[in-house]
Formats: sequence, C-alpha cells, structure tokens
Amino acid sequence: MFKAIVINKDEASGKGYRAELTELDDAQLPEGDVTVSVHYSGLNYKDGLAITGKGPVVRRFPMVPGIDIVGKVQQTDHPNYQVGDSVILNGWGVGETHWGGLAQVARLKGDWLIPLPKGMAARDAAAIGTAGYTAMLCVMALQKHGVKPADGEIVVTGAAGGVGSVAVALLAKLGYEVVAVTGRATEADYLKSLGATAIMDRKELSEPGKPLAKERWAGAVDVVGSHTLANICASTRYRGVVTACGLAGGMDLPATVAPFILRGVTLMGIDSVMCPRQERLTAWQRLASELELSKLHAMVEEISLGQAIDMAGKLLQGQVRGRVVVDVNR
Repeated sequence: MFKAIVINKDEASGKGYRAELTELDDAQLPEGDVTVSVHYSGLNYKDGLAITGKGPVVRRFPMVPGIDIVGKVQQTDHPNYQVGDSVILNGWGVGETHWGGLAQVARLKGDWLIPLPKGMAARDAAAIGTAGYTAMLCVMALQKHGVKPADGEIVVTGAAGGVGSVAVALLAKLGYEVVAVTGRATEADYLKSLGATAIMDRKELSEPGKPLAKERWAGAVDVVGSHTLANICASTRYRGVVTACGLAGGMDLPATVAPFILRGVTLMGIDSVMCPRQERLTAWQRLASELELSKLHAMVEEISLGQAIDMAGKLLQGQVRGRVVVDVNR
C-alpha cells in the first residue's frame, strides 16, 4: 500500500470532481515498464487546476495528479534504466491521462524519464520541476533566435511564480537586464534578490492596448497570455523575440498582426509536455550548471503530501511565491 492524492468524479456535489488523500495498492498502478519510488513531486499551475477542478486538465478518472516526479527506479523492464537509478519526469500527460507524481509510487513509461543530472540533489530537481525546466526552454529559445544581453530589456511576466522566478534568476545570471512583472508589490525585494533590475505592476500590461506601442523589449517570457501577451508583442523591439508558455490570464490573444509584419517580431510557443528528449536533456544539464542554488533555495517552500490539496487552491489565487516542493513521504 502507498499514499496518493486521487481525483474522482463527484457529480452529485455539483463540483465536478474531488481530490482526496488516500491509500492505494500496487496492483492498482497503471501500465508501464518502470516503477519509481517517488521521493519528491511539486505543484505547478496545471496541478492546481487539476486538484481544484478549475480547469479541464484531468482526462481520465480516477487520476493521481502531479506532472513532476523525482525518485529512484524500483522495478524496470526498460533497457535504459536499472534498479536504483535516480530519475526525473516532467509532462508527457502524466497527471492528466496517466497517474502522476503526487503519490509515493508511480508506474511509468521509461521513454518518459531522464536521468537526474550528476551532482544535482533530488530535492533541487523537484524545486526546479516543470516550471523551472519550462523557464530554461524559454531562455534557450531567446538565445537560439539571437537575443543577446546587449540588445535590451527582457520582460518576465508572472515573475513571482514558479516559471517567472526561475526565468528571472537564469536571465540575470546570463547578463540580461530583466524587468519583472508582478501584481504583488510586496515581492519586489524578492525579485530583485533573484536579479531583476526593475519591477513593473502587471496592471500596466493587463488592459487592452494599442496594436503598436513604443518599442521597449528585446525579448520576453510570458506566462499570462491574453491582453498581457498582446501588449508585450506590441511593445517589442524590431526583430525581438517573445516566448509564450502560459495562460494564467486567459487563452485568448486579442492582438493584431502589426508587430509581426511591421517589426518582424517572433512569437515563439514553448511546450514542455511533449518536448523531445534531447532538448529536455540539454535544458536539465544547463539548469544543473547555470541556476544558482542559493537563488533556487530562496524560492522554495516544502510541504507534505497531505498539504498539497490546500496549497493547490492558494497557488491558483496567486498566494504562492516561487516553487512548492512536495515531500510525498511525509
């Protein structure tokens, strides 16, 4: 038997479905060629939507949420892994269509796993999680498209959240001038400690704006979408690059083609769920060498498995700073 958070349909209550901490038997685990003893998981925006039922994340019931898994191989039929190997999983539909990491045991497809980078602690890998790995994918995309520190300011929205916090820290370490956008003025000192050079109130970007605004940004990391993303595109410099990886403000994009055809702006979508293996490995190797541990540790709160359900609601309400690590064994 092992402990897990399980989401079931609950149509009678009118809430759609419910999440609860319970015990499961190994025989209930889904199909897979690798069984992992989970050490840590985490809470991401998608996990918050799944646990609270405020977004159509869960596609099969019952479901164990948790899109991040860090642990050790307990049993394997996969040629790339041996018992005792430390592994990471991010995405691949885990927590949506396949049981995820908010449990003490997970059975998975070995092709979804990557090795824990040498020298990286399991807890640090969970602290980075999908949010940090997505932030690195955004940084890699900016660099791939030629955005250099000398080109000008990089704007990061949702900067006090998981993706934003790691993005600010990574970009600052690489020498970029980072403007952190947040709706929480009390987080200004925190964001500056991560390397932000300026703080912007999210209200400046969240309202409907002009098709083209004054050029300012050389690049962007956006987790919000909607008017915020449209306004960022409208104020991005000639040949600037905007990476979009979230929809905290909505799935719509009320923009025009003006920034793209008049300024040559590139809008780059970032997907962490189905990202190819080699790109994942590159992102994680870079995180292991480029993300300062002191900054990572400053943005982490650790909770027990039993606290994850309540914390999911706080995350969606914007009450959580940085990253939440879940120790599933306490």
